[in-house]
Amino acid sequence: MSLTAAPAESLPVVVLLHSSMSSQSQWNKLVARESGRYRFVAVDLLGYGRSPFPLEPDSFTLGHEVDAVMASIAAHVDTHEPLHLVGHSYGGATALRLARELGPRVRSLCVFEPVAFHLLPQGSPARTEIVAVVASIEAAPTRTAAARSFIDYWNGAGTFDTLPEAQQARFAAQIDKVKLDFQALLGEPATLADCAQLDMPALVLSGSASPRSTREVAAQLASALGDARSAQVAGGHMAPITHADAVNELIGEFLREHALEAAGAAL
Repeated sequence: MSLTAAPAESLPVVVLLHSSMSSQSQWNKLVARESGRYRFVAVDLLGYGRSPFPLEPDSFTLGHEVDAVMASIAAHVDTHEPLHLVGHSYGGATALRLARELGPRVRSLCVFEPVAFHLLPQGSPARTEIVAVVASIEAAPTRTAAARSFIDYWNGAGTFDTLPEAQQARFAAQIDKVKLDFQALLGEPATLADCAQLDMPALVLSGSASPRSTREVAAQLASALGDARSAQVAGGHMAPITHADAVNELIGEFLREHALEAAGAAL
C-alpha cells in the first residue's frame, strides 16, 4: 500500500514551529507542497497568530513556550506517536528544547537558523552582536522604533520603513512578545554539550546572507549534534519566507528520507 493512500491517522506527524513576528501560516507553502504525505501540526507560538500572550511575562522562559507547544500537539496527536520537528528562528530554538524534553519520541529534527543564542560563548563577536541588537530594542522610545530595530537587523537597514503602514503597526504590536523571546533565549541554560546528547537525524539549514549571530549558531549546532548534516541556501535569515521554494525543497527531501521512508518500513 502506498503511503499517499494510507489512512490519515497512519501518516507521520510533522510539527511546524514558526519564527518570531510570524504565525503558523508561514508554513502554508510547505504544507501544500507535501500534502497527503504527513499529518502537519502547525503551531502558533505564544503571542502570535491565535495564541495568547504569556500569562506571567516577567518570568517567561523557553520552557513555558515548550509547555504551550506540547499542549497544542496533544490536542491533535496521541501521546505515544513519534514526531518530526521543523522549526525556523525562534521556532527552531523552541524545537531544540522540545527535542531535549521529548527524547526518543522525536525521530528527526530540521531547523533553519535556530536563534539559540544561549549556545554562543560569552564575549564572542556573534553573541556581542545580538546582545547589542537586544539592547537597541529595549532602549527604543516607542514600539515602532523597537520593531524597526528588530526588522532591520534581520532584513537589512531601511527595510522597516519600506513596509506598508498596516504591516508596520502589526509588527509594532508584536514587539513585546519579541522581547520575551529574547529573554527566553538568552536565559536558556542548555549548552552545546546538552545538544550533543540529541541523536536523532538532524538537518541544520542557514542562509548565505544571514547575520553572523545566526550563522554562528547554525555552524556550532551542526557540529555538536550527534547525527546532523548542514546545508545553505541563498537569502538571509528569513529565507523560509523569501526563498520558500528552495528551503521547502530541502525540508521535503529530509522528511521523505527520515519520516516517509521510516513510516513505510513500519507498514
